[in-house]
Amino acid sequence: MIRKLAFLVFAAVLLSAMPASAITTGQPDAGEHPYVGELIFFDADFIDSRFDDPGGWFSCSATQLSATVIVTAGHCTYGVGLDGESTTTGGGDGSGGNDMWFDDSEAAHFEGFPDSADYARDENEQRYADRAAFLNSSPFWHRGTSYPHPQFADAPFFVHDAGVVVLDEALAKSTYGEIPALDYLDQYSGQPKHLFEVVGYGLTKSGPFTEEGGDVRLKGLVKLNTLNSSPKDTFILLSNNPGKPHQGGTCFGDSGGPTFDDTNSNLVVAVTSFGFSSTCTGVGGAYRLDQPDDLAFLASFAVTP
Repeated sequence: MIRKLAFLVFAAVLLSAMPASAITTGQPDAGEHPYVGELIFFDADFIDSRFDDPGGWFSCSATQLSATVIVTAGHCTYGVGLDGESTTTGGGDGSGGNDMWFDDSEAAHFEGFPDSADYARDENEQRYADRAAFLNSSPFWHRGTSYPHPQFADAPFFVHDAGVVVLDEALAKSTYGEIPALDYLDQYSGQPKHLFEVVGYGLTKSGPFTEEGGDVRLKGLVKLNTLNSSPKDTFILLSNNPGKPHQGGTCFGDSGGPTFDDTNSNLVVAVTSFGFSSTCTGVGGAYRLDQPDDLAFLASFAVTP
């Protein structure tokens, strides 16, 4: 399985499918955000060098906005397979794939998930069938259909990096994430030290020969670096370096996870989008949800501020 955190070179890291522990130098979520979960999905077009046929598995993080509607990154929803088949070939727009599952547990359930090492080069279709069967039969994984922002494009992916997953069956909570009003983040212009809270299931550490953590919901405080972006008003930059009072940042697998305004713990002002370093240091980008096109996109799923 590959954990997604889009980079401006669109890098990804190949990892084991087994659970470990997300946010770099983060803290256990301890039930604070029960509406945040992990996504696992199948991209029928991805070329996995271990197999002759295309098809790869990825994970991201996401936030429930209602019993059926989940918000995540656009690059976590574009090109998701439809019963194992491509949604981008033959005139497809990469939308409407149902090879997507969501687990809202503190630690996502991968015990018994078929290991890629158990399959020969010509058995990628069998790997898909076995993994889909495992996820469909699990009481913890909930299947859904994926919809990237209607203007999402692979390049540049970060311009419209929002996506929605609609669950097949309702997963009720007592509370859900909420979305911001138009231009909500503008109030922090000139306040580079404002704190946000990020939540996700990604790695706790990444390096050339290091991959630690994953598949457990962690949280961390991050410091605003700047609201300025190019194109304008598409993303914000947040510090990924540990310090006081902020606590590190996002990494592979945190893509699509929420950036909460620290003054409102369930207000999802942005979703984790990209980073600049394969070691998950420096700054990271979070895609804004407070712009007209994004609010219109979410409103099409009956989600409003």
